[in-house]
Amino acid sequence: MPDLLKPDERGLWCAAGGFHVDPWKPVPLALITHAHSDHARSGSARFVAAAASVPFLKLRLAAGSVIDGLAWGERVRFGDVWVSFHPAGHIRGSAQIRVESGDEVWVVSGDYKRASDPTCEAFEVVPCTTFITEATFGLPIYRWNRSEETAAEIADWWRECRERGRTAVLFTYSLGKAQRVLGELGALAGRETGAAWMNDRPVLLHGATLPLTEAYRADGVKMLPYEGATIDEVGRKRRKVEPGGLAIAPPSAAGSPWMRRFGAADDYETGFASGWMRVRGIRRRRGYDRGFVLSDHVDWPDLMRTVEETGAKRVLVTHGNSETVAAYLRERGLDAVPLQTGFASEEEE
Repeated sequence: MPDLLKPDERGLWCAAGGFHVDPWKPVPLALITHAHSDHARSGSARFVAAAASVPFLKLRLAAGSVIDGLAWGERVRFGDVWVSFHPAGHIRGSAQIRVESGDEVWVVSGDYKRASDPTCEAFEVVPCTTFITEATFGLPIYRWNRSEETAAEIADWWRECRERGRTAVLFTYSLGKAQRVLGELGALAGRETGAAWMNDRPVLLHGATLPLTEAYRADGVKMLPYEGATIDEVGRKRRKVEPGGLAIAPPSAAGSPWMRRFGAADDYETGFASGWMRVRGIRRRRGYDRGFVLSDHVDWPDLMRTVEETGAKRVLVTHGNSETVAAYLRERGLDAVPLQTGFASEEEE
């Protein structure tokens, strides 16, 4: 039987179903795992995704895009195959896509994680015969601490900055990670009496992060109080903020005019929340004062655990350390090979 999915010049193509998964060029029918820009690109005639992802796709795709949402686990027939969406745990609404034809069941993981996250649906193991997995952090050195521990580290840094009269500026990805930080800190503030001070003033959000966070809040996600750090109340000029707060912004804001609202370089400290912070040299090269190991991708132990739990005998490995992961899985007796795609990790940007 021919492969259910294989890459062509436009994306992962399913000939039996007449669709592409996360295409990197416009196609007639695109099935989308999640709303990050390397997986959801504008231009296709029709998009189908998990219903929980639709609010974010509307913010990220071109206006007027046709987007249909499916409930978790809902089976829909496309051509000669059955398709369903299952939680991936990467960001809110992120999905694995299950494609079934006869005895063949393929699962495209998209990006995923197994760690706890109060802001998104938990990962669901989906049994399959062929598993397409990401390998963004596919090396044994990448092992994550509990996210509650990392949230406590961020809170301690913020408090230290506050005591020194400085603003803590945390750089992290605008969709998924920023909201996870707000959710984890909110849970910490509600759980520990000594952390309630974090509710005293709203966290300041960069303009690229604010509408995505609003979409999370509209969906009932609990987070620390926040507001936009964009313009003053009458909309005429930038507002210099009172020191001692926490601001969250994408890495592209570092060194930009947006930073002027926090004063001179001595008036604030910078941090970066990412899985890449597991490697200390990366933090030094990027010039951040602090690095916090917090990733929305699966780490090495959970990647291996996931492959085993799916029961897949064939594993296709994409973006990241695909060669290393595939070679290791072959040593364990699986049919595993790298899969060339147009995906990249948003944490690489």
